[in-house]
Amino acid sequence: MSHAVSTALETEERRALRSAVGALGRHHAGDTPHAYDRQSLWADAAKLGYLGVSLPEEYGGGGGGIAELSIVLEELGAAGCPLLMMIVSPAICGTVIARFGTDEQKQRWLPGLADGSLTLAFGITEPDAGSNSHRITTTARRDDTGGWVLTGRKVFVSGVDIADATLIVGRTEDAKTGRLKPCLFLVPRDAPGFRRSPIDMELRAQEKQFELTLDDVRLPADALVGDEDAGLLQLFAGLNPERIMTAAFGIGMGRYALAKAVEYAKTRQVWKEPIGAHQAIAHPLAQAHIELELARLMMQKAAALYDAGDDLGAGEAANMAKYAAGEACVKAVDQSVHTLGGNGLTREYGLASLITASRVARIAPVSREMILNFVSHQSLGLPKSY
Repeated sequence: MSHAVSTALETEERRALRSAVGALGRHHAGDTPHAYDRQSLWADAAKLGYLGVSLPEEYGGGGGGIAELSIVLEELGAAGCPLLMMIVSPAICGTVIARFGTDEQKQRWLPGLADGSLTLAFGITEPDAGSNSHRITTTARRDDTGGWVLTGRKVFVSGVDIADATLIVGRTEDAKTGRLKPCLFLVPRDAPGFRRSPIDMELRAQEKQFELTLDDVRLPADALVGDEDAGLLQLFAGLNPERIMTAAFGIGMGRYALAKAVEYAKTRQVWKEPIGAHQAIAHPLAQAHIELELARLMMQKAAALYDAGDDLGAGEAANMAKYAAGEACVKAVDQSVHTLGGNGLTREYGLASLITASRVARIAPVSREMILNFVSHQSLGLPKSY
């Protein structure tokens, strides 16, 4: 399927990256989504420099940006083997540490994130906070040694069992105002008091979801990432790439499903010609393709703004890209399953499981309703409703 419309806007290096990653994905992909060996693909992607493409060169990365990293995830998804932890480990955690970490933290984590030998998870969502970061109740207090003590709970945290540490969003008390402010802490997987339990998900994915309990977890002073007073600036330095990468995840999945449907529509013959010759089949697939292309253009805009250092502009564009990609992904998957009819619900064709998976791009890491709240208030200047 041609993608000349939006890839024509990319540099030669990015087009080459897209082609090479696509080849890697096709090499690893099984017959159906999720049939690939995640560990083997992760290792190969790391060895080829794809995991660290957005990280600084001085720490073993490729020196690129979120634009390049989003290409990697999109193309792996389009091949049927997305790496969900790319959203978390290099995009969120790697970006935050590269921008705000101490020299020691950068030396400790960035080379390993780039070569795949280290993985980080990210914990922000709480049972009673949802999308409201101001209701986060995980708190951190200083102990008498100058270190930190963390207490709280997190839910829907991906890959904690395979991560060496989890970047936890907690809150500390501002000494001047007494108010709680967000701060980021690196919590090792085996830290005493740090417990995890898997969440039983209907979603078929290689990475498991966990609920975390932090029961007076004691951390050294250098577990704090960045400036204690930077607050939301550091948090959104990770959340904007998260939204951009989630858009890439959704676009890749939508492309995968659409390619399966187009192939089927070209060969499935019920009457005199293939079913793809009928407009009732062809037009919805064409619409799905258009919407995926439009979502990708917004994702590229968001990545360009973020990589240029425009955090404010990137915040708006990243939310829009995530919204557009989520809607386009769901529509593409739904239409693809419908195109195959009964075959779309069989394991043989591997599309039915994407009906659930495609909803991820709508729901996480922020719901489409919260994005509409953001755009109506921040972009249109309408009264705040939340």
